[in-house]
Parts: sequence; structure tokens; C-alpha cells
Amino acid sequence: MKKLHFIIFFLLLQTLFGQESFIESKLTAGYKGDFIPELKNENEDLNFLVLGDFGRVGEYYQKEVAKQLGNAALMLDSEFIVTVGDNFYPNGVASIYDEHWHASFNNIYTHPSLYIDWYAALGNHDHRGNIDAQIAYSDISRRWNMPAPYYSKTFELNDGKKLLLVVMDTSPFIQSYQGKNEKYPHLESQNAEEQKKWLIETLSTKDESIAWKVVVGHHPLYSGGKRKEAKDTKDFESQFADLFDSLKVDAYICGHEHDLQIIKPKGRFTTQFLSGGGSETRPAGNREGTIFSKAEPGFMSFTVNGDFMEIQTIKALKNSAEILHTMHLKKK
Repeated sequence: MKKLHFIIFFLLLQTLFGQESFIESKLTAGYKGDFIPELKNENEDLNFLVLGDFGRVGEYYQKEVAKQLGNAALMLDSEFIVTVGDNFYPNGVASIYDEHWHASFNNIYTHPSLYIDWYAALGNHDHRGNIDAQIAYSDISRRWNMPAPYYSKTFELNDGKKLLLVVMDTSPFIQSYQGKNEKYPHLESQNAEEQKKWLIETLSTKDESIAWKVVVGHHPLYSGGKRKEAKDTKDFESQFADLFDSLKVDAYICGHEHDLQIIKPKGRFTTQFLSGGGSETRPAGNREGTIFSKAEPGFMSFTVNGDFMEIQTIKALKNSAEILHTMHLKKK
């Protein structure tokens, strides 16, 4: 028993000194920013951060979240960032020249560690503007990536296995939005059935090297927050919860609710991670299957290898960050 305690103590010291060495090396190199010492990626596994419901010209908590997002990306050596939609409030962008690109994105997310790939999804507020402009901006910005309203990308993990990231456009599946062409000018041209067919085909891959299937969309399957009993939420659950389970989707990442939630109802295969605290926050709550729920500004971190996924929920404060919750998924 004493030997076991010694080994644990030694490993803790090794981790602590490793973090101190990392921080010291950055300071020596001239870095003048902040750190989040509690965050670490010891095995240099694939890491990505998830941000949602954020574009508000720096208002509410957007600047605080942006600052800590950059600090987290530095500590975790993040490879990319995922946005779950509502990238620009209240009415999306009008064009690639819209002031929102600078006021809500380029001039807010300025930390050098955030100049990595951003894989963006569309939200309902984005559909109030010109979604083609968000797609076209991919050819202007080095970091903004939205090749189409829905798309997929595969990432190689350290052990040779892969993660499949599938980005949906969920608004065409929300019945209450249909027929409102003035409010959602591009929605009529989106074919929901065609997208669903593509989704099934993409997630039905026969590639045995894919260890994890992760779907990104704006609208939640479940919520303990404002939209807990909303018809749109219930309808979306009925369309996709069983489907995701049958296709062995490990994680569904979403937003729409302005809080941070993790939900896995009893009997379900897919775990939902809701990261909608990118600027404004609203009261959160629980429902059956709630694992975590907080009405806080912040984001989520995913660290992944072929066998293991660590998800950390991070609260953003003005001059610091706090890890609110840590969860582990093991490959089934």
C-alpha cells in the first residue's frame, strides 16, 4: 500500500512540475498572456474546444469567454475549435463584408492560440441573415471553415484511429421555422430530407479505423433549461435520438440554450453535450438523464484518443477560469 501511495505521489509531482516547466518555457519565450494551470494534455492527444451562441460584438460575457478560450487552447495545444451555431446575433451576417466579422469574431478572438481551424455550424440566428456569406468567408479567413451548410471531416488520432466529425444544419428540421421566408430567407432552399439521407450515409461508414462518431448541430435533443418542454425540442428528439443511437453516435454537441449541460437519458447510447455559454447566459435546470447543468459563461474541451475521451466544462471569468465538471467516455 505504501508503494502504491508513493507511485501516486510521484506521478502527481511529475504532472505538477511538468505544468510548471511548460508555463516557465512560455514566459521565457516572451509570452505575456495568462494560463489555466489546471488544464493539461499530458499525452498530447487530439484536443478541440467547443463554443456556442457567441457573436454579440463583445457584449455580455463574450470577451471573458474569448480570453479564457485562448488560454485553454494554449494549455491544451488545441488542434481546432467547433462552433455550434448562432455565430452572429441577432440576424446573422449580410455579406462577407459585414461589420460582424470584425466586431464579433476577428477583433474578439485575438489570442494567438485561437489562430487555428474553426469548424462552424449554423444556428437559427445565422439563418436570419445570409448563410452563403458564412460559407464564402471560408475563402477569406484562414481559420473560418464552413464549406457548406452541412459537412464532415475526419481527424487522425495519435494511435492511428480516427474521429469522424459530422456538422449538421439543424434549422431545416425545426417545424416552427418553416414557411417564415422573410425571417429565414435561405431556409426554403434547404432540403431536410436530402440532408438526413447524407447524414445517415456519412455515419454508416464502414471505415473500421473510425473510433469515435461526433455529430455537431445547433438545436438540442434534450434540455433542462428554457426549452425543456418546447415542442421544437421534443420534435427534434423524436427525429434524431433513436437515429443517433442506431448509428452509434458517441457524442452529439449542440447549443441553442445559453448554458452548459450534459445529458444522457436512461437507455440511450448517445451523450449530448450542450455548450451554449459563449456570451449571454440564461437559467439552467435538470431533466431525466442530466449529468451536469450550469448557467455559466464558458465552453467545453474534448481530449480524445482511440480508447478514451475526456470532456471538461470550463467557466470563463474575467481574469481566470474554473473547471466546473470533468467527464470521461470509454470506447464501447
